[in-house]
Amino acid sequence: MRIAIAGAGNVGRSIAGELIENGHTVLLIDRDPRAIKSDSLPEAEWLLADACELTSLEEAGLDTCDVAIAATGDDKVNLVHSLLAKTEFSVPRTVARVNHPKNEWLFDEQWGVDVSVSTPRLMSALVEEAVGIGDLVRLFTFGRGSAELVEMVLPGESPHVGARIGDMRWPDDTVLVAVIRDGRARAPEVDGTLEAGDELMFVTTDKQDRRLAELLAPKGARPAVVDSEPGEGHGSASS
Repeated sequence: MRIAIAGAGNVGRSIAGELIENGHTVLLIDRDPRAIKSDSLPEAEWLLADACELTSLEEAGLDTCDVAIAATGDDKVNLVHSLLAKTEFSVPRTVARVNHPKNEWLFDEQWGVDVSVSTPRLMSALVEEAVGIGDLVRLFTFGRGSAELVEMVLPGESPHVGARIGDMRWPDDTVLVAVIRDGRARAPEVDGTLEAGDELMFVTTDKQDRRLAELLAPKGARPAVVDSEPGEGHGSASS
């Protein structure tokens, strides 16, 4: 794939390096001459230009890209670049970095963002995941529809400890996608069982997450459904 990255700072260059190692063609765009460090990634294409200017993006051949990544440290720039990439150049997939949680609600399809990555949200989610046993933690909301990735550490008092996974009846629109046990992720097996302390990863919807939490919680308990960034709207599959 050909991938354009707006922002050639540490984040942009790191992403570019990973993508190049995976065999992709990468173009890095930045308007700051100090960010153009072609010696650091000689395999990449480099363009000194404003990633929010139509003429610059035409010069970059953005219409030939399969993915546009907005990875600058400025949320306004990331939004404008994503919108132009999607609406003016018909880039099939756009990914945007969110720097400030208060702006996360803006990063959606109306602004041309297919996937938003909120570092503050992910870091907060990891903290919640580490300390919250029995609470359901929303980790990631996909950009299209209401599907979300959630996690719950199965408490030892749950009535479903020892239950056969194939016998479980999850709420509608809910799929168990992974079980993390002893630090290792594994695909759920029909004949496998749920064990206390399992980290269970589900794809569900915002209408079913509370039902899922109540299903797995100890009888009589009132489990919380925790946003990884309390008080903010969900990110779109969503760092």
